[in-house]
Amino acid sequence: MEWQTLFSRPEIIWFLIGLVLIVMEFVLPGLIIIFFGIGAWLTALGCMLYGFGLNAQLAIFIFTSLFALVLLRNYLRRRFFNEDDTGEETLTDEFIGKIVTVEQAIAPGKMGKVMLKGTLWEAKSDFALKKGQIVRIIGKESIVLIVEPPEITG
Repeated sequence: MEWQTLFSRPEIIWFLIGLVLIVMEFVLPGLIIIFFGIGAWLTALGCMLYGFGLNAQLAIFIFTSLFALVLLRNYLRRRFFNEDDTGEETLTDEFIGKIVTVEQAIAPGKMGKVMLKGTLWEAKSDFALKKGQIVRIIGKESIVLIVEPPEITG
């Protein structure tokens, strides 16, 4: 089978579109693009089994993508990203109250870095903190940890 013939088959085209979309989810995380990749793969399956025309393919792609997005996104976010129903991340014992070491000095209102479980995290504080200083995590804003000296928090 020639390449031109192979790439003219709609199930191959939909499969490749799905593959690109799923790989893009790893580059642009947000747990949205992957559902369109799943929709493309389901469309490829429909083309392979039933030979749908272009209008049916587009309808299947849109319906399955949106259906999967609406049905599964919140469940998967809660399951894999530890978020509650409001979409806000829950603050777990994994972060709040942990003692960490400052790896890059933090000036008030400026960003620095702390080491948590062997990983460098962006951090900010209302206090001037020096490299090597021990601090406590008191909050989290997205992927930025909020820290302060342990004597402040008690």
